[in-house]
Amino acid sequence: MDHDLQIEDGDIENDCKQMLNIESNDHESDREGMALVDSQSGESLGKNYHPPAVGMEFESYDDAYNYYNCYAKDLGFAIRVKSSWTKRNSKEKRGAVLCCNCEGFKMIKEANSRRKETRTGCPAMIRLRLVESNRWRVDEVKVEHNHLFDPERAQNSKSHKKMDAGTKRKAEPAVDVEVRTIKLYRTPVVDQGGYGSSMSNEGESSHHVDRSKRLTLKEGDAQTINNYFSQAQLGNPNFFYLMDLTDDGYLRNVFWIDSRSRAAYGYFGDVVLFDTVYLSNNYEIPLLAFVGLNHHRQSLLLGCGLLADESFDTYIWLFRAWLTCMSGRPPQTIITDRCKTMQGAVAEVFPRAHHHFCLPYVMQSILQNLGGLHESEAFQMVLNRTVYDSLKVDEFELAWEDMIQHFGIMDHEWLRALYEERERWAPVYSKDTFFAGLSTFQKGESIYPFFDGYVHQQTSLKEFFDMYELVLQKKNHKEACDDFESRNSSPMLKTRCSYELQLSKLYTNEILRKFQDEVVMMSSCFSIEQVQGNGSLVTYTIKERDCDDNLRDARNYEVMYDKAGFEVRCICSCFNFKGHLCRHALCVLNYNGVEEIPFQYILSRWRKDFNRLYVPDLGSDTVDISNPVQWFDHLYKRAMQAVDEGMISQEHYMVAWQAFKESLNKVRLVVDKHV
Repeated sequence: MDHDLQIEDGDIENDCKQMLNIESNDHESDREGMALVDSQSGESLGKNYHPPAVGMEFESYDDAYNYYNCYAKDLGFAIRVKSSWTKRNSKEKRGAVLCCNCEGFKMIKEANSRRKETRTGCPAMIRLRLVESNRWRVDEVKVEHNHLFDPERAQNSKSHKKMDAGTKRKAEPAVDVEVRTIKLYRTPVVDQGGYGSSMSNEGESSHHVDRSKRLTLKEGDAQTINNYFSQAQLGNPNFFYLMDLTDDGYLRNVFWIDSRSRAAYGYFGDVVLFDTVYLSNNYEIPLLAFVGLNHHRQSLLLGCGLLADESFDTYIWLFRAWLTCMSGRPPQTIITDRCKTMQGAVAEVFPRAHHHFCLPYVMQSILQNLGGLHESEAFQMVLNRTVYDSLKVDEFELAWEDMIQHFGIMDHEWLRALYEERERWAPVYSKDTFFAGLSTFQKGESIYPFFDGYVHQQTSLKEFFDMYELVLQKKNHKEACDDFESRNSSPMLKTRCSYELQLSKLYTNEILRKFQDEVVMMSSCFSIEQVQGNGSLVTYTIKERDCDDNLRDARNYEVMYDKAGFEVRCICSCFNFKGHLCRHALCVLNYNGVEEIPFQYILSRWRKDFNRLYVPDLGSDTVDISNPVQWFDHLYKRAMQAVDEGMISQEHYMVAWQAFKESLNKVRLVVDKHV
């Protein structure tokens, strides 16, 4: 399938595709379109003309040229024809590229010309081609400019003078003529709902449309998407969204992510959950959320998608869109529900990642698919013991066999198919995979959807976007408060163990609490015995009494320890599953006289003193002093760095605030000299 992937990265000037509806006698409605804002002056620009978008169609080449020229004049730049081509052995024009007149650079022979250099290599352009029925369609768009707009200079350009001359000959009001010369087709399959809303059947008598291949939207949903993306880009320069359109111009899939989430992926992108609970449970909004885990073990949003269906091609598009946004760096571990289609797409786009099924979802589905056993406490107890307590593969497989025979479910087809995929969900097969606590391996724990408590089955798209920013703000505020609390509070120690004291100075409060549970449980471990030795590598067996202090039911845990490299590994694999050492490993370190936990077992993702800057990549300090766009980009990123570091403590905040005031006063003094 050929997907039209349109990338819009931090660009306020591009409307959501296919929301365009400029008609010859509808000038007033055109004025209600999205206003563009000049980042230098703050003035609203481009109110009369929607930005160009892939899929726009015109009755003639002249109409297409006039539209782009009017749009350019309204915005404050001029255009020219970069190239055009004709049909072989004919003068009939077949296609053209119209570009900003600042495109390109001077030729070498022109370099010494006294004329002022006006070309900046500007990328803004549209590509047109002739399609069936003699219509002209836009099939490529770049709306970003790398220079300031100069309406006065643009007014004197050839393209605008030509337009003004035509206006005078017709002796009609300028703007009115400009609008009425743009005879833009309204694509038959695009109805008033926008993006192919299912609320209208207009045009479908002559144009068959496969509704299963497009996003189902209600009336007003398209405008909701447009409004949110527009507002997000105003305050979020690194906001990123992608849209997937059908050949008929319908919206098929959408992906978006804000700059904070993009930056957070750099710190917490090791393990990512593809949350499809809203798709699999038939919620009104077909949402897929990419979720990570931050340094307080709080869920972290790493992107969202709205999907037309759950097909292989749809997942391929979404995963590639997400990976593109993350600069092509895949996570180490991907967790999904048990979906064959998604499994194939993950293997295609993330071939080197460890792909596992979310264990709480698997356990829940087992109970749901076994009929009467759903309410059997005996079955649930045996199932939990088999899945969670098995330390070795043969132990798990024997326990599973005993379970299905005892409860008479040997011939259950669904359960047999699940068992065939056991390496993707049973913990005993995943001990070499790092999960950072995201896929829980403890009985009774669950993973809740990111929007749990906010999005329900009947939540509409409009309601979702109305509360979307509020949810993010609430979670960001929670993270900031926990950061402050972890950095400035003195946690209460539960033991006199040196390991607890050591990590109380490093871990965030939430991770410390999890680690403290292991330290406290060291007291249940006894009888450390060396069972094997090979040079510096030694294997120990540790007995652990159960919660009832019953020594007869004590379990044996094997722990390997390398004295040369201070490396320790327990058969329970707590470090890979949860990101910190277990009580068995701690006992072996203590037994060998190791007073501090080795540095390789203190992950930076859990530390409270690790600077996390939720701003775009700062990149190089090299700035083109003549390019105002680079001024803004550089100043914004550096200012956001100061904001993030100013949140570390009250002292940091006061220093940052004082520096901002002094900087602003200095800048104003410079401005005053030129008034």
